[in-house]
Amino acid sequence: MEIQSVSVEVGGRTMTFETGLLAKQADGAVVVRVGDSAVLVTAVTGEPARFDFLPLTCEYQDRNGAFGTIPGNYFKREGRSNERETLIARMIDRPIRPQFPKQYRNETQVIATVLSYDETVDTDTLAMCGASAALHISNAPLQRPIAGVRVSSIDGSLITHPSRAQMEDADLNLVVAGTVDAVCMVEGGANEMSEDAMMDAMDFAHGEIKKIIGAIDELRALAGVEKAEVPPAKELDPEIVSFVEENGTASLTEAMSIAGKHERKVALKAARNAVIDRLVSGEEDEEVVEAKTSAAKEAWEKLIGKVMRKQVLTQRTRIDGRATDEIRFIDSRVSVAAKAHGSAVFTRGETQTFVTAALGMEMDAQRIDYAGTQEQFRRWMLTYNFPPFCTGEARMLRGPKRREIGHGNLAHRSLIPVLPSAEDFPYVLRCCSDVLESNGSSSMASVCGSTLALMDAGVPLKAPVAGIAMGLIKEGDDFAVLSDILGDEDHLGDMDFKVTGTKNGITAFQMDTKIDSVSREIMAKALGQAREGRIHILDEMAKAISEPREDIASNAPRITKFKVNQEKIRDIIGPGGRTIRGMQEECGVRITVEDDGTVLIASSDAAATDKALGMIQELTREAEIGKLYLGVVKRCVDFGAFIEIFPGTEGLVHISHLANERVEKTTDVVNEGDEVLVRVIEIDKRSGKIRLSRKEALEAAL
Repeated sequence: MEIQSVSVEVGGRTMTFETGLLAKQADGAVVVRVGDSAVLVTAVTGEPARFDFLPLTCEYQDRNGAFGTIPGNYFKREGRSNERETLIARMIDRPIRPQFPKQYRNETQVIATVLSYDETVDTDTLAMCGASAALHISNAPLQRPIAGVRVSSIDGSLITHPSRAQMEDADLNLVVAGTVDAVCMVEGGANEMSEDAMMDAMDFAHGEIKKIIGAIDELRALAGVEKAEVPPAKELDPEIVSFVEENGTASLTEAMSIAGKHERKVALKAARNAVIDRLVSGEEDEEVVEAKTSAAKEAWEKLIGKVMRKQVLTQRTRIDGRATDEIRFIDSRVSVAAKAHGSAVFTRGETQTFVTAALGMEMDAQRIDYAGTQEQFRRWMLTYNFPPFCTGEARMLRGPKRREIGHGNLAHRSLIPVLPSAEDFPYVLRCCSDVLESNGSSSMASVCGSTLALMDAGVPLKAPVAGIAMGLIKEGDDFAVLSDILGDEDHLGDMDFKVTGTKNGITAFQMDTKIDSVSREIMAKALGQAREGRIHILDEMAKAISEPREDIASNAPRITKFKVNQEKIRDIIGPGGRTIRGMQEECGVRITVEDDGTVLIASSDAAATDKALGMIQELTREAEIGKLYLGVVKRCVDFGAFIEIFPGTEGLVHISHLANERVEKTTDVVNEGDEVLVRVIEIDKRSGKIRLSRKEALEAAL
């Protein structure tokens, strides 16, 4: 196969798409390069599967060799996907999935593998663009290509392809994906960014997206193959559809008006079964009964969506009777777990989360060991758990799913802009959010619950943060934006749009669509409505706790922070760590020593902290010129005596400074083990050697 390549300039850098050299047995294979970063993305389609959804799987794989590193684990090979790889895989899947025909059911797999990594260009958006290109040139029936770019705002200027260092200093970091017509996915965080600035960033990103899609279309023109035919969607029997609509619309509408999630579900099922019983009444052929029943169930599901959507667009009322911009009832409670450092229960309608906050020391930080990164430690963590009972289900408990990792990451970054710095508040922080009930927007409830729990723990947040999930119903040019969506509205709607922030601005943002794209008008409407809802939720949260408590919980560790000379660190640690472990065991505290000489002592017992502090000060004391010390003679030599003025620190009293009178022999005045009062008269700046005087100490004592 001939090698084909196209290039486009994006953000002042050249992006190249190449196919025909690598992975030629895949249906589509593209290498995407920017700078020295390169990602191989393959696409393969299989046989039709017996699912009522598209069996699309997207995987992203960092490779240590591409970064010039060796895996740090015991096996010295890459293992299961880490958090970064999982989040990028989700980011590839979300904008691509809506671009396939709704009836397409073939097994489809996309795998992105990093070939080379340049720290000035992250590989996440390269993988997303590569996935679109690989599918576009393959036989997979992608209806339109997408592209994605990362945009950061630094000192008011928007840039694409920021380096990791630039992202750390940015006020806004977004990954935006879209078609040539409009944006279809957004993921990112901001430092209390305004809605207008967010819109400007998305507009800027979409301009770059259109350039990339032009290059992807050009690559297809050079190397694309014929698309697989997708059979038309199965047509339901029009007589059955008509029967279900005529006989079920009234009872369905009545059942849909029930506010309770489970009560509504029961009523809808009963109404459906009544319609089916009427449809098959008198029919004796079991096969015919089964076929009619199956078709009627499909027709009923379509009718639910039709009725719900029509009601919203024509009457501007929703399933539970709310207006389109109305928020469900909110109940917030704090200090609900006696032994937790901070805790909260946040309830919004039928969605409820229980959150605990824990304060720890530097040694409690999460170690991050991703390929290509230097060892990092995360001092703020948030865990999101979605057990089956929260939706009334019973299933096996396994490890966290991709959804839980994604929702936890969204809640985690929502609070980053308001957390105190390590210098101002030297604690490691962790929140654990357990969803107890779910009927839409549990990730946003986790943001609200985490804010409450952290304030209850006495963490000095810069401002409270709340989150809200927005939905969309769109038919032609008519649309309605829904605030605080229910689970059914998420399922039957066209968009899931989550926004978190303070009263001053946005801190995190996530949008996914089920339609191919969303116009700027809809985005602007959704952002404005989300801001109103967010402020309402913050006001409701303030009824439980309006600002952080003045002090941390009584059972939380009190951290005493101070600095010592870096040369004294080894004295605190001791051989093999014996000294520091001994102090921790004796005092019942936790001690952390950082490379710059910062020492942190954590304990909820003030007396234990004072004891450990005294022991460390004794180990790290430094001599001061002119100060008197009561020392112990360690060695006597011809020219004087070595005196230990405090543990680990010795100085020399020259024989001429042992006494006022002339001394012939050192042992005439002092012997090993004697306690001697001495004065520090000199400290050599280069060697650190200390000169002492007994003679001056005696004179000072008179």
